[in-house]
Amino acid sequence: MKRSAPVAILLATGLIAGCSTTDPVAKADFKSVVAPVNQTEKLEVPPDLTAPQQQSKYVIPGNGAALASQASPQAAAAATTPAAKPAAASAAPVVPDNVQMVRAGSQRWVTVDNKSAAELWPLLKAFWQDNGFVIADDEPDVGIMETEWAENRAKLPNDGLRKLMESVGIGSVYSTGERDKFRIRLEKGEHGTEVYFSHRGMVEVYIDQYKNQTMWQPRPSDPDLEGVMLARFMQRLGVSDEQASAAVKKTALPKVEPKSPIVGGTLGIDDAFDRAWRRVGLALDRIGLVVTDRDRSQGLYYVKPAKNEVDKPEEKSGGFWSSLAFWKSSTPSGLKPSDVDARIQVKETTAGHTDITVLDKQGKPLLDSFSRNTLEKLHSELD
Repeated sequence: MKRSAPVAILLATGLIAGCSTTDPVAKADFKSVVAPVNQTEKLEVPPDLTAPQQQSKYVIPGNGAALASQASPQAAAAATTPAAKPAAASAAPVVPDNVQMVRAGSQRWVTVDNKSAAELWPLLKAFWQDNGFVIADDEPDVGIMETEWAENRAKLPNDGLRKLMESVGIGSVYSTGERDKFRIRLEKGEHGTEVYFSHRGMVEVYIDQYKNQTMWQPRPSDPDLEGVMLARFMQRLGVSDEQASAAVKKTALPKVEPKSPIVGGTLGIDDAFDRAWRRVGLALDRIGLVVTDRDRSQGLYYVKPAKNEVDKPEEKSGGFWSSLAFWKSSTPSGLKPSDVDARIQVKETTAGHTDITVLDKQGKPLLDSFSRNTLEKLHSELD
């Protein structure tokens, strides 16, 4: 549930004082919303029964504890030999040069050369638990692991008010309204093992106008957060903090400016003619061009600026209409700009795709500031 109004005010106050960091690997501080199960307390024994002995299948049968001298020589030798340490504890640390972050498209993963999935599995499990997650699904045979939902506390303000509330045991009133979980998958690579982290997110939203009830709904996955956790796992394998941060930045998706749909004085939209015709007519009204006539068979709208727009003093307009050079340069002497018509052509060029072009009175394409501004305005309405 969302917090009450007084708490929301406190949270808003804290957010103002919050701080941020530019380190891509330092923006995650998770705390599971599911309490971990203590395996030693999982089985409750009634008071009138004796608790079963742990690991009893490895105890030598007999009444009481058997003496080493009473066992066979092989058993006596085994009993006096120190137990072998788990493979994970004795495994040699991974050489950092053998750990790389790789990207293909919008996906990133870590490759670990000369290490099998069985060797990495206990490291992965400990890694997620140390990062505040509870393991919900653990299937080493198929190389799949999944965490429970957790909250990224790094998104909360780290101010004095929060610290005070946490010191008195009420820090939970601070909430991001978001939850995250991860699915981990191991695949055999060309020289070792490939490690994939996939993120799932939920966000808490109000479901009534009075904001009394909330519900959780999915939010888009976060590739950047996946990269952060992959970098942290690289650090767990021995890669330095600087190398891990550099790997995140190196494999980040480059920021690409959206490609303009206006090419060579033509605006392209993914609509069939019938739909495009209706939408363009409405958009023309919204951007201040008056439709004086239309010819649907030719896909033509005859337009001119609205009177109250062209009559504005040039020095006061300073915006869209102040740049309509077409209306000035193409107006014969003695005529007002509102007396001159332009044409908007709507033409379906391929199935489901329509081009929009601004024409002059003679039906020739316009490539001046008026045409550009008109097409940009239409694009903003039709996008």
